[in-house]
Amino acid sequence: MPEKYACDEYKVFDIIMDELGAKTSQGDVDKARSCVNQFWREWSQAGHAERVKCFDPVVAAVEEEFASRSSTTPDLDRANLKVLVPGVGLGRLVFDICRAGFSVEGNEISYHMLMASALVLNDTKSTGQFKIAPWALNSSNHVSREDQLRTVRVPDIHPATELAKAAASRVPAGERMSISTGDFCVVYGRHDYTDEFDAVATVFFIDTAPNIIRYIEAVRNCLKPGGLWINLGPLLWHPPPRRVNDEGKLAEDGERRADVDAGIGDPGSVELTHDEVIALVEHFGFVMERQEHGTIETGYISNTRSMLQNTYRPSFWIARKK
Repeated sequence: MPEKYACDEYKVFDIIMDELGAKTSQGDVDKARSCVNQFWREWSQAGHAERVKCFDPVVAAVEEEFASRSSTTPDLDRANLKVLVPGVGLGRLVFDICRAGFSVEGNEISYHMLMASALVLNDTKSTGQFKIAPWALNSSNHVSREDQLRTVRVPDIHPATELAKAAASRVPAGERMSISTGDFCVVYGRHDYTDEFDAVATVFFIDTAPNIIRYIEAVRNCLKPGGLWINLGPLLWHPPPRRVNDEGKLAEDGERRADVDAGIGDPGSVELTHDEVIALVEHFGFVMERQEHGTIETGYISNTRSMLQNTYRPSFWIARKK
């Protein structure tokens, strides 16, 4: 290793990867960059402002539901309230719900996110163990090069220590938290998940569906009668994912494999307005108990020192399954 690179940890990493002959695709690189950005949002002190806006209302809604149920069942333990969080990313919302004493299961389709969440939740040794440079690979709208290359420490807390201190439930935290992998529509649309959860919490998630009807059907299937769907997020509709056919090649429009449920890869794309989404949710047997729009303003992985600032005004609603 040349001595001139001794203090340049990024160059050291680059040289080591070259020596190991590590190869990757552009898609893997993009997903790895996304994970670094998510570390900033979910597990850095700097990302706290976004988490307060996006996660705290969801946890508060779960708390309110538990308080309501406890009023008629005084001995109810928090662990008896089971919450599902689809599109969990790096697991911070799952962690926050578990820390509050509830049983929670996250779901994520991205293996990159799953590996990163496993690292931070299971294998970190201390607060601030890792240093990341979330804006280093984006060269636009920086005031200075120092702003572009600045680093932050993650995680902002030590998850294992915090969960060990949590005493809100009689059930240990390790028995109340899990994360599953797979397509949300396919996994939670199955019969073995019917009427499984007391609440489903979707944060910046429902607009990842090319066909939101599949998401609504899966939520309805896995919620118990009387269960809550808590949603917070915008409607930045995502393009349909690229699909493969029976020969493993990219499928033509309208073509699909006959032997599997394509889940979010089903053909077709529906881009609805907020009012149309609400009407569709109600059509599928939910009663809207709370609906807000414009009361929350937040960024999403927003570099606060950038010359460009994007702000979402997400919808926040709570619906109960009949």
